[in-house]
Amino acid sequence: MFESLGFDSASAQQVSVWFALALGVMFGVTAAVTKFCFRRALVGEDRREARGVWGLALAVAVLGTQLAVALGLIDFAGHRYSTAELPILAIAGGGLLFGAGMVLTRGCVSRLAVLTGAGNLRALLVLVVFAIAAHATLKGVLSPLRTGLANVTWSVGEYGSLAALPGGAIVWSIVIVAIALAFVLRSGNPVSRLVFAALLGLTVPIGWVGTGYVLLDEFDPITLESLSFIAPMTEGLFWLVASTAVPAGFGTGLIGGVLIGGLLAALLTRSFVWQSFESPNQTARYITGGVMMGFGGVLAGGCTIGAGLGGIPTLGLTAVLALIFIGIGGLVMDRVLRAKGVTRLNAQPAE
Repeated sequence: MFESLGFDSASAQQVSVWFALALGVMFGVTAAVTKFCFRRALVGEDRREARGVWGLALAVAVLGTQLAVALGLIDFAGHRYSTAELPILAIAGGGLLFGAGMVLTRGCVSRLAVLTGAGNLRALLVLVVFAIAAHATLKGVLSPLRTGLANVTWSVGEYGSLAALPGGAIVWSIVIVAIALAFVLRSGNPVSRLVFAALLGLTVPIGWVGTGYVLLDEFDPITLESLSFIAPMTEGLFWLVASTAVPAGFGTGLIGGVLIGGLLAALLTRSFVWQSFESPNQTARYITGGVMMGFGGVLAGGCTIGAGLGGIPTLGLTAVLALIFIGIGGLVMDRVLRAKGVTRLNAQPAE
């Protein structure tokens, strides 16, 4: 379809940067308004409301994505979330590490990106540490460990996607949406917040259709992708320090958009405020959590957004398992902290 759009002087790759920037702004604003965060939905003091927001966003993401699949606009056949050989040890270990790190930093990567735009320097440091750790796991000193863990696989054949199970894509989509909506109905959220949650969920199918259909150039194809934060964070960091050698891509635009969206929301609601660390212990915990999320997210194949909000709508088994293990890791770390009498990082939460 890209050839019919009239971009004579720009490639699909170049246009995808601006598309991702707009998508990131939309996500950043809606995530800021709804305080969208998987950690909050899992162990937050206001987890009932947070689960409602997360549930509606996921329901809309699943419905929109699977509708696009049914219309033949996109196809997840051969996608990494639907692989026949599941790197089960990497998914489990990585998910547990990411979940634990998410609780230590009081926010998943997407939430920390939004908070960075609102002036939170703690979140900014975690993002930098996260990006470095993730890149070291992808291509640096930690890559041999990643490769070794990824070699331990579980063969599932054609059942790498829920769509291959009895009932097919329609039934499993309905199941996921029904479970998600059950949390929405019990959340007690105001209608205005749910509207923003629905708009947030729409960013997922918009991303898939945008890269997989609208910007599809058969002669110079780009990667089919939507919301994620692991690879984009590493791309964004290294584009920032070496833009003359590293061209911007979809991920760079996405991260930039989320930061801008978080900033816009903070300015419009007059909630922008500089925040920093209060003690060396707090700093150490955030850095530790950032490293755990960077290493664990790469191993698991995604974060709460890439494997969760963006991955589950593909119905890929890898994404479902990754989010489950992230949840388990978060619950265990929260239990450990509470057993030690630590329910907040010193005085103030990241929110």
